[in-house]
Amino acid sequence: MSVTLDDIRKAAEVIDGAVIRTPLVPAPRLSSRLGCELYLKLESLQYTGSFKDRGALVKLKSLSDEQAKRGIIAMSAGNHAQGVAYHAKRLGIPATIVMPEFAPFTKVEQTRKFGARVILTGDTLDASAVAAREVGDKDGLTFVHPYDDPLIVAGQGTVGLEIMADQPDLDDVIVPIGGGGILSGTATAMRALGSKARFFGVQAALYPSMYQAIHNEVPRLGGQTLADGIAVKKPGELTKAIIEEMVEDIFIVDESAVETGVLMLVELQKVLAEGAGAASVAALLDEDTRARFAGRKVGLVITGGNIDVRLLSWVLTRGLVRDGRIVRLRIDIIDRPGVLAQVAKLIGDSGGNIIEVYHQRLFYDVPAKEAEVDAVVETRNEEHVGEIVENLRSGGFATRVLSARAADPTTI
Repeated sequence: MSVTLDDIRKAAEVIDGAVIRTPLVPAPRLSSRLGCELYLKLESLQYTGSFKDRGALVKLKSLSDEQAKRGIIAMSAGNHAQGVAYHAKRLGIPATIVMPEFAPFTKVEQTRKFGARVILTGDTLDASAVAAREVGDKDGLTFVHPYDDPLIVAGQGTVGLEIMADQPDLDDVIVPIGGGGILSGTATAMRALGSKARFFGVQAALYPSMYQAIHNEVPRLGGQTLADGIAVKKPGELTKAIIEEMVEDIFIVDESAVETGVLMLVELQKVLAEGAGAASVAALLDEDTRARFAGRKVGLVITGGNIDVRLLSWVLTRGLVRDGRIVRLRIDIIDRPGVLAQVAKLIGDSGGNIIEVYHQRLFYDVPAKEAEVDAVVETRNEEHVGEIVENLRSGGFATRVLSARAADPTTI
C-alpha cells in the first residue's frame, strides 16, 4: 500500500472545481518576528474550514454506485467529519459520523448542518472509531478513514502540488500531524516533483503519538488540548511509513505555544486558525527550533480554522495577559471617600484603561480602615505596566502586579 505522484495528480483532477485552490501567502510581519521568510498555506479557507475537504471528496468519488446508495460512516473529532458530511450531501450519499463526546460544539453542529447523522459516543477518538466500525458493519456502510487510506492521503497530497506551483524553492515545510495524512501526502508530492525542501511535523505535547510510534516509545497520551484537531492516539501505518522516510523531525509543542500561535496569526497576519492549524507557528516559538530555520524560506501549512468563537475570545484575552497588555494590579488604599477616584486618576493619567475593579474590605486580611483594590488594566506593553505601577507608588499607593507575562521573546 503506497501513494505515488500519479495518484496525487489523479486526486487533483477529482477535486478540481469542487475544492478551493487555497493561496500560499507571504507572512512578512510573522517572518520579521520569527527570523525566517514565511509563507502560509491557508487551508483554513476551505469551505468546511480545513484541508479535510480534499481527501474526503477523493474517497467519496471512488465509491461504487451500490456503496454510495448504502451510505458511508466516518469517525472524527470535527474537521474530517465536516469534510465528509459536506461532500456526501453534495453527492447525495447518506452519511453517518461518529464523534467523541468531547468534540467541540461548533464542529458537531456544523456536521449536523451538512446533513449527516451524528452519533456522539466515546471518551477518545479510538473509542469512537470502534463504535463507527460496529455501526458500519451492522448497517453495511463504507468506512471512510480520516488518514490511513491511500485515497485520503492522495487527496491531502494535492496541497503539495499547489505549493510547488506557487513556491517551488521553499527550503522547509512544517505541517501539523494528527494521523499524518496531510504531511505524508504533501511530502510525497513535493519530493516527487523535485523539491529539495526539508519536511517537519508538529504534534501537541499531550498527543505526540506519531513521534512516539516512530521512536518506539511507550505511548503516553491524553488531556484537554486546544489542538483537538491533531489529538490522535493511534497514527496511521501508511502515514507512519511515509513520514519515517521523508520527514526530518517532529516538533512537540505545549499548550501555551499553541495559544500564542493562534494569537500571533490573528494579530500579525489577520489569519484565523484553530489550535491544530496554528501548531506550525507554535513550533517556531521555541528558541532552539527557531534557530534551525533562521534566514530560510519556510512554508507553514495552516491546516484549519474551525475554532469556537467563545474559546477564541478566551485564547486572545489570555494572550494579552501573557503579553502584559492586560494586567491585574493590587493597590493598598485608605478606606475613605475620594481615594478610589485618586487611584483611577493616576492610572488614567498614566495612559492605562481600567477594565474592572474589585474593592475588597471584608475578605482580605487588611486593617479595618484600609482596603485593597484589584484593578484590571489595559496597557500598551510590559514597559507601560511599569510606568503605571511607578506612578501609583509615587502617589502614595503601595502596588504590586498580580499577573505577569511569560518570559518569551516571541510573544507579541
